Amino acid sequence: MSWRTVDQLAVEGRRVLIRLDLNVPLSEGRITDDLRIRAALPTVVSVVERGGTAICMSHLGRPKGVDDALRMTPVAARMADLLDRQVRAIPAVVGDVATKMVAELPTASVGLLDNLRFDPGEKANDPDFARQLAALGDAYVNDAFGTAHRAHASVVGVPMLLGSEHCAAGFLLGKELQAFGRVLEDPARPLLAILGGAKVSDKLAVVRNLLARVDGILVGGAMAYTFLAARGDGVGASRVEQDFLTECREVLADAERRGVEILLPVDHRCAPAFDSDAATVLTGAIPDGQMGLDIGPDTEGQYRDRIASAGTVVWNGPMGVFEREAYASGTRAVAQAVADAGAYTVVGGGDSAAAIKAFGLADRVDHVSTGGGASLELLEGKRLPGIAALER
Repeated sequence: MSWRTVDQLAVEGRRVLIRLDLNVPLSEGRITDDLRIRAALPTVVSVVERGGTAICMSHLGRPKGVDDALRMTPVAARMADLLDRQVRAIPAVVGDVATKMVAELPTASVGLLDNLRFDPGEKANDPDFARQLAALGDAYVNDAFGTAHRAHASVVGVPMLLGSEHCAAGFLLGKELQAFGRVLEDPARPLLAILGGAKVSDKLAVVRNLLARVDGILVGGAMAYTFLAARGDGVGASRVEQDFLTECREVLADAERRGVEILLPVDHRCAPAFDSDAATVLTGAIPDGQMGLDIGPDTEGQYRDRIASAGTVVWNGPMGVFEREAYASGTRAVAQAVADAGAYTVVGGGDSAAAIKAFGLADRVDHVSTGGGASLELLEGKRLPGIAALER
């Protein structure tokens, strides 16, 4: 794979379409967390400081048609504050208004198109919509890793029309690709994967791909109970995906053939119901009427030891229902172990990224991904459409 980064792209005197992830949380029209905006700024600054005109574009929320509550106006205002320069909010995505306002942008200025998903052509990668978007720019930069696995018009259609010689990855996207490339292509050994979350069905493709690459896999979260049930262990009332027991047995057998250790919990924090606030630590088989909601202290110790001896660690998915304090210990212990590790550490997006941030440990790992779905698909070995569109 080969692509240029934004600092290698000729931008002087050119209109540069920049696909960003500005999908920030809003409350009554006010931005409650501007982290994604801040993360996007280095790429925007690189374009305008080198004489390019930045035409930024993003989706916001999940609108069904035009929705005034999800316009990009507050995002443009916050970008202007952070950049200390005017950011012109363009109240359209394509069409005469967008074309006219983009044409009027001064050289080395910043404009922000309205919510891409106001137009159904975005998600459908409609050829006519993509052509109208592409006509607004001379070059293209993708800095939205969180949508790189989506074959949408602003992710795939526009760069394909402009041609890879006029396209580049932004700084944030470049960091993501470097981090996962280091894990998947040239890891320091041992390479350890930590996988958790609710559904084993969401992670089986990841496990299969990683078996050929890793030295060990630590499993937690509700997905662990389908593996334990597949092995014949008693799991009580724990969540089990019955339709995937056979596949889990196949994965465990494949791991044994390859000599890859898959560690499963040996003890559990349990309760009779999901909404219970008190946890009981149980070792071994879980009795009827109890469900596992977090890994137990012995498992925490085993996992901590494995993490401490790793050369590279990639983590995707919590160890339990970490949003509830009674079942947060396992995820907190893994987060602390990853933060303390001497290994190269990558935390996938989604819940594991939210967890390590909630525990105040995000600045102690090498990379926290901005894309849950995109990072999962990379770990599955898939070729992301948004990355493929940039390749030269």
